[in-house]
Amino acid sequence: MKKTRTLAIGAFAAVAALSLAACSSDGDSGSGDNKTDGASAQKTIGTVDGKGKTLTVWAMQGDYSDDVMKAINDKFTAETGAQVKVQSQAWDGIGTKLTTALSSSTPPDVIDIGNTQVAGYAATGGLADLTAYKDDLAQGGTWLESLSAPATYDSKLYAVPSFVGNRAVIYNKKIWADAGVTEEPTTYADLKADLDKIKAKNTASDFSAFYLPGQFWYAGLSWVWDAGGDIATQADGKWTGTFSSAESLKGLNEFKAFQNAYSTKASATLNTDKPNEDQVMADGKTATMMGAIWDAGAVVTSSKGKIKAEDLGTFALPGSNGKPAPNFGGGEVWGIAAKSANQDLALAWTKIAAGQDVQTMISKVWIPNTTELAATAAASADPNSTKGFYDGAGATKSVPSSPNWATIEGNKVMEGLFSSVASGSKSVEDAAKAADDTINSTLNG
Repeated sequence: MKKTRTLAIGAFAAVAALSLAACSSDGDSGSGDNKTDGASAQKTIGTVDGKGKTLTVWAMQGDYSDDVMKAINDKFTAETGAQVKVQSQAWDGIGTKLTTALSSSTPPDVIDIGNTQVAGYAATGGLADLTAYKDDLAQGGTWLESLSAPATYDSKLYAVPSFVGNRAVIYNKKIWADAGVTEEPTTYADLKADLDKIKAKNTASDFSAFYLPGQFWYAGLSWVWDAGGDIATQADGKWTGTFSSAESLKGLNEFKAFQNAYSTKASATLNTDKPNEDQVMADGKTATMMGAIWDAGAVVTSSKGKIKAEDLGTFALPGSNGKPAPNFGGGEVWGIAAKSANQDLALAWTKIAAGQDVQTMISKVWIPNTTELAATAAASADPNSTKGFYDGAGATKSVPSSPNWATIEGNKVMEGLFSSVASGSKSVEDAAKAADDTINSTLNG
């Protein structure tokens, strides 16, 4: 996701810009002395005199607009008197660069990092423990689970949620209407009934009523989570893979049935990049797909005029309980370097970045960091391109908060699991057991 984010934002903004109602000012500036509440052991981020000082912030390319960064920095300077040096970082090689920087004696003060990367940097002592300031940083909002859970390692908060890019359903209204379906489904049963009609109307072997590549584990997890399953659980410091649980097996079996019924046979072993799923929809080869918040815009651009923004619609994948199904949220969080010499200023800056005023600006492109702001954004989001993502934001989840999770992703364990399930190269039970064995040995390694 990260490597395509810059291009995706451009495509998204060109064809599917949101028109959001402005939220009122949240008055989130720090004030008063740092105090510890004896009952909660929580501290307040107080006013900091930063005159003559400069805070260094590393922000990843494509994550934040110039307007957003200016809003944060202007407010920060007005409150503290300190200046801000923002250094834009390229995605390529950022892991090694950041690891080196955090271990130095002069690291950047604040860093923009992926939510699934927090545990790795926290485990090696690179990030400051922010637990004592959690309530003040949350500022009365309810952080999305997909951000707050991976930002927490060993029961301590090491990063502050910023935004999420989640998954939702994107569909071609014209193809659906031609099959007699003119309303979005609100239940999982309705979705399958609608797809049955679309499948019956479109019988070409290379057409998918719902294009769902087998390796697309970001989407596949929705079926596992909806059934009550999960990737892994932790107890007494030990991780246990749980794809072999009854709940996860139920979800994997339903994923297999859905994928086999509505996507092409060839897609069972594919991922979303070859062929690119946006292009598949742009070419009219599918009526429906699971995508990220920028994908509707990318489909319109890739179609070269054949599909217009108003031809598409979005909705949250319905779960078995009639509510949006849990969906994968990959996003960004702000961390503070443990060796920063300006941690008080870094806390003040991060609180502004996580506050309602700035998050309202962010919500024009990404899912903001709280369920409350996501719901506000959903009320005025574009139904053609983004509303379904905001509707499903409250159900977003992420991967286990383990410093070894990167190895799971690097070895494509999840792609292998879901692809083997979809293709039938392994039984669901054997595929789940193989994944659990790898998860156990890797996360506890």
